[in-house]
Amino acid sequence: MQPTDFRLFIPSKDFAFSQTFYQALGFSKDPVNDQLCIFSRGECTFFLQNFYNKGLAENLMMQLIVDDINAAFEQIQSMGEVAPKYEPIKQELWGKVIYLWGPAGELWDITQLTG
Repeated sequence: MQPTDFRLFIPSKDFAFSQTFYQALGFSKDPVNDQLCIFSRGECTFFLQNFYNKGLAENLMMQLIVDDINAAFEQIQSMGEVAPKYEPIKQELWGKVIYLWGPAGELWDITQLTG
């Protein structure tokens, strides 16, 4: 088996608001049906599902690697109330990171790797 892609299924507490959140973050939406959408930006894709489980959502963490952490932070700040919870850029051992919480409690680790 040779994998060609890996897609995560992200839960949503409010399916419509989650779609707005991910579009404001710069992802394009491609509806699959009334319960599922594919979001993409460049080569990165994931599914957003109209399904919510608190334990799953609040323990889900994804890392999104970017080439410009400052541009990512500006994008998040421009989201206004759509992105109510995030932390400023932090320096970690592996690079610079922004922690951004999605509408269902999912955590995005947006990282510009060092080196």
